[in-house]
Amino acid sequence: MNTSRRSFLRNSALGLGAIAFASPALQALAAVKYKKLVGVQLYSVRDDMRKDPQGTLNALAEMGYKYVEHANYVNRKFYGWEAKEFKKRLDDLGIKMPSGHTVMGKPHWDDAKNDFTDLWKYTVEDAAIMGQELVISPSIDMGIRKDKNLLLKYMDIFNKSGELCQKSGMRFGYHNHDFEFSEKLEGELLYDIMLNNTDPTLVAQQLDIGNMINGGGIPAEVMKKFPGRFVSMHVKDEVPAPSGHEKFESTVLGKGSGQIDVQALVKLGDKEGGTKHFIIEQEAYQGLKPLDCMKENIAIMRGWGYK
Repeated sequence: MNTSRRSFLRNSALGLGAIAFASPALQALAAVKYKKLVGVQLYSVRDDMRKDPQGTLNALAEMGYKYVEHANYVNRKFYGWEAKEFKKRLDDLGIKMPSGHTVMGKPHWDDAKNDFTDLWKYTVEDAAIMGQELVISPSIDMGIRKDKNLLLKYMDIFNKSGELCQKSGMRFGYHNHDFEFSEKLEGELLYDIMLNNTDPTLVAQQLDIGNMINGGGIPAEVMKKFPGRFVSMHVKDEVPAPSGHEKFESTVLGKGSGQIDVQALVKLGDKEGGTKHFIIEQEAYQGLKPLDCMKENIAIMRGWGYK
């Protein structure tokens, strides 16, 4: 990416009013239509999916979930099923999969050919078979994020991935953890570098409002700094973690200890963040069964007016 394009992207993302789309890139982004939906990240029920994937999907469908997001794609299979078979099983339950998580990194780009490897091309191809809207990388390799030049190179590759996905009617996306809000390169936060150097029309953002507070990020401030950039949100509530390296861990929605106001952030994403996909994710359960938590979570989202 040349300097002028980087400057354009940086200027398009910063200094905007909360809901004003001044740049051509953000105007185009605002015109993209997505169906508003509430889904569940299947990592929330990862042990159940490992033990009995079909039974777990059946249980989620009975709760009323119509959308899921995958976190398991290995050897061109989702939870052990090839794309067409997995899609059929979801279709039979009245479930769709608008997004999924596969880390895009060094194994997916061939420097010699200046092109994606088959590994990533297959990822995009299978996502298209599933009918996804978003192909999301849920992290970035540590080796990439420690070198600013390499990080900028991969932001160019992110844009190219967006172009590849666009050919199949999808967008590429990125999902944050905590390090993006605690690590800096040359005095600039990683998250700012990433958003300032990716094209909003090609690279969507999935804002994990729970992950980011572990890195010191403030969800409301980020949404207002980059208005309209967050097509998808991981909806989480947080409580202090009893152990481990993270300060907080996820819990049932509305049961947190006040670190974040989940309902207010959902509404802010809806109003200013450009959010259409509200994906429930819970990774810790405080002694409860994960499926029981998912049943309570979707009931809470419905109570907030999101179905």
